[in-house]
Amino acid sequence: MWLRWDQAAMAATGLLALALVVRPVRHTWATLGGAFAREAALVLALYALWQKAGDLAITKVRGAFDNARWVWDTERAWHLPSEVSLQRAFLPHPTMIEALNGYYAIVHVPALIVFLIWLFVRHRDRYPRWRNVGALLTGSCLLLQMVPVAPPRMFPNLGFVDAALRYGQSVYGPGGIEVAPQLAAMPSVHVAWAVFIAIAVVCTSTSRWRWLVVAHPVLTVLAVVATANHWWLDGIVACAVLAGALAVEWALRTAAGRLQGAVAGPIPARQASERPLTPALAASRPTPEGP
Repeated sequence: MWLRWDQAAMAATGLLALALVVRPVRHTWATLGGAFAREAALVLALYALWQKAGDLAITKVRGAFDNARWVWDTERAWHLPSEVSLQRAFLPHPTMIEALNGYYAIVHVPALIVFLIWLFVRHRDRYPRWRNVGALLTGSCLLLQMVPVAPPRMFPNLGFVDAALRYGQSVYGPGGIEVAPQLAAMPSVHVAWAVFIAIAVVCTSTSRWRWLVVAHPVLTVLAVVATANHWWLDGIVACAVLAGALAVEWALRTAAGRLQGAVAGPIPARQASERPLTPALAASRPTPEGP
């Protein structure tokens, strides 16, 4: 079970207090520790907000099943492959289904935490950009989830099986995450975060092994569909929301850069002439002739 919203909020408060305590200390470890504590506090605060808002977002069940049937009919109209067929290919193999159940339930949040820590430690200059994209992505998904949509596992009449419930691995049943929004299938935050992580790693890292991260969204899509927790369209919409978050972040960053440049203003001609010359320019500058 992951942190409840109140536990995350308390942890964020404690980390923020720690960051304020070490701030006056003039030491490398204090600077790095304080910066890490501040960012961790911010992430935990956003996580707490997401958890609490998720509880409040789904306040009704009316329309959830009608909306899900609309998703099903739309997928058939678009000639998308049937989720039932994919699930039936895995159901005869208990080990594979249990592994996919575990991937759905366990990997989702830790993968994002590991990614954020890696990004902060190894590529701190790019961390703010991707953190902001992640916040925009999650917030946008939450807004869309206010329209309730039932997951495929709630439609046994269409041939779906609640794979996690069958093997006692459901995060929604007794002993699971009580606050999990079961009717927030659209869009899939699992898919959104997985594709987000993959794009960020591929765009940021220079390692030749970075492409291995693509396996994460592939396995995530396979897991959410084969376990009947999400429709194909849930993942498609999640990717569209991610594209929108990337576009908004780019637009805001560009506008902020232009605003900063406008506030700073152009360099006065006298100041520009007084700038120190580069070695190349200094060498090419004519020397005054002697008397």
